Amino acid sequence: MARIVVATSHPPLAEGGHLVIARALVAALNAYGHEAGLVTTPQNRFGRQLSAYLATRLTDVGLTFDDHPVDQVISLRYPSYALRHPVHTTWLNHRMREYYDLWERTVSPLSRQARVKEHVRRRLIHAIDYRLLTRVTKLCAQSKTIQARLARSGLAADVVYPPAPQRPYRCHAYGDHLFVVSRLAAHKRIDLVVRALAEPAAAGIRCVIGGEGEELSTLRRLAVELGVDGRVEFLGGIDDATLVRRLATCRAVCFTPYQEDYGLVTVEAFASARAVITCTDSGGPAELVQNGVQGLVCEPRAPALAEAMRMLMDDRHRAEAMGEAARETAAEMSWQKTVERLVVC
Repeated sequence: MARIVVATSHPPLAEGGHLVIARALVAALNAYGHEAGLVTTPQNRFGRQLSAYLATRLTDVGLTFDDHPVDQVISLRYPSYALRHPVHTTWLNHRMREYYDLWERTVSPLSRQARVKEHVRRRLIHAIDYRLLTRVTKLCAQSKTIQARLARSGLAADVVYPPAPQRPYRCHAYGDHLFVVSRLAAHKRIDLVVRALAEPAAAGIRCVIGGEGEELSTLRRLAVELGVDGRVEFLGGIDDATLVRRLATCRAVCFTPYQEDYGLVTVEAFASARAVITCTDSGGPAELVQNGVQGLVCEPRAPALAEAMRMLMDDRHRAEAMGEAARETAAEMSWQKTVERLVVC
């Protein structure tokens, strides 16, 4: 038995897929004979991340509360991998994407002076990340998308896909609507789903959207402007029980983010025997969904997405067959294998 600290950074009063994965990993470690607990490190607001790195670096996770040594640390995302420990696996969800693959989008609205300032901060964070990630015992990525981002920085990592969290997934009726669940942020591209519903090919299709975020009011206005507000239901934030129930009763899941790190909802849909509609540039979800097998992978354009929606809404048997293939894929992704690959002590 090993004593293991699972660490991830997290802002106050928020929820995210990385935190769900962290909790699921703790549960799996304990289930397979280890003693594990979760530590959350600071994630300061934009512009103050360097202080979060320093605070994390100064955090002592070497001993438990009763002075027993911690055998290993498993960190998930920036800047939790700044923790110091002689046996340290980083199972990377992502670095600060605003300073990597979302850089152009981040600086485009800034003034010239602000761009110069952020450019300096970006170079510092790149240098710190490289130094930290070359010094961990083992570096793993949660998807090939993340692995490729690391490779562009000269870092090699193994891919270990997170299985679905330990929830009572089930499959009830294949309903008459699509389901979307995500944090409502711009790069999640929920607006693409709303625009697709306004296309002629998607006429009459209903969609339920679960999640909170800064884009909620914008999405509501867009639905009204496009005349689809009568076919879109916004649930707001939902709890785990509601998530499981909604997955169990929809026809299929739409998940169309831009270059998503992993996209936990994909494997949760799979575990619920639900096909997933995603896009060719969606990153992690497009790795897991084989077009025509566990779902549909389309171009990130509203007309193409509308055609994919129509295909599954018009053919229940096809949606069921893809859902069964998805469930088989989810069953192959075990937490036992994940634990065996991450634990090195």
